[in-house]
Amino acid sequence: MLARPKPDSRSVNVQRFMIPEPLELEIVAAHLRNLGHDVDLVDLVLERRPLRWFVSRKQYDIVGFTAYINHVQVVKRLARDVKRVSPRTQVVVGGIHAESVPTDFVDASIDHIVWANGVITMGRIASGMSAAEAACLPGVWGSGKAKPAVEHPQGLMPDRTITAKYRNRYTYIHHERSASLKMPYGCEAPCGTFCTHDGSYAERDLDEVMDELAGIAEPHVFIVDDNFLSRPSGIRRFCESLDARGISKRFSAFGRADYVTEHPDDIRLLAEHGFEGLFLGVPSLPRSDLANEGTRTSVELVIEAVRVLEEVGVQCYSDLFTGEDCGRADFDRLIDFLHQLEPAMVNVQPVTPMPGTRHYDDERERLSQSWRRYIKHRYGKRVYRRMLRGAMGNTWQYLKLIVRPG
Repeated sequence: MLARPKPDSRSVNVQRFMIPEPLELEIVAAHLRNLGHDVDLVDLVLERRPLRWFVSRKQYDIVGFTAYINHVQVVKRLARDVKRVSPRTQVVVGGIHAESVPTDFVDASIDHIVWANGVITMGRIASGMSAAEAACLPGVWGSGKAKPAVEHPQGLMPDRTITAKYRNRYTYIHHERSASLKMPYGCEAPCGTFCTHDGSYAERDLDEVMDELAGIAEPHVFIVDDNFLSRPSGIRRFCESLDARGISKRFSAFGRADYVTEHPDDIRLLAEHGFEGLFLGVPSLPRSDLANEGTRTSVELVIEAVRVLEEVGVQCYSDLFTGEDCGRADFDRLIDFLHQLEPAMVNVQPVTPMPGTRHYDDERERLSQSWRRYIKHRYGKRVYRRMLRGAMGNTWQYLKLIVRPG
């Protein structure tokens, strides 16, 4: 069994405004089924019955979880439930946080923590080897082990039949039926400071991507690449392939604001090929950016990008990260700035280094609360102590961003 856990109800998480399909589990399921295994997928974000009900109805050799940082304690509780119902079942956990900070998942009820090459490693664990043998696999974490080189699966498409019962409930913001698509593995240009990417990058064959797109029934596709706008030639080839295959979908994707402003013709081409929304990444906003009126800053970059998107009818979604040095006057300027972004959809949050990044160890003593409060740390992040001013600190300043009238 493969299972996607539901975050703690106190967590500020993505399911509050969208429920994407569990693409990583669908890819693992495809690999396991290709190897001849009987695989079920349980999406606990949508299921009303508890996991132990599913475990009790069938004798599973393995139960595998995917997890983000705000799933740590949830997954440990679920693993204990599995062991209580079926003590001989091996419990495996993987996902982005297990790869970044595997020690967070150390628990008597978790047999294996997959910290590298999740798809390939799960196939090897399921091959019939003992728990002791599986623990020796390079992709399974162990104290003192060296992390293996990255291996990306080749020629593997997600098995969407395994989520057939859930598919009408997978959404993306205002799109009621949405699928997800992953083109490359990894990120071509990871920042290395606040990001957990290891720098590995591999592109899928474009014909394979088009085959997958042609088989997707949903009208909207959320492209989950870290930066879909990484290369102009890739954008043009993608659009040409859509035309050649006669594929018509509505798309949303991630990109960078500077690419939008520097390549408006590419953005127009994307709009002509069904792109309805771009989620723009921008640098953090220190007070110098908010106050500077003499140079082209990240603030001006965002405004210019929004105008480019608006001109061709593409909705702008954006994350803005406030810097450590932002004070009350800077938040007032930020509010004025946000009024200029209408009709963009903007998420504002304090910039914070994540565990598993190079910057985290340098900054941990300056942060306001322990990462052991896992439930709140996917979209609700802790902040630098310097940002906590007074009893309510800058919490009030963030509240003003929401409630201040236009």
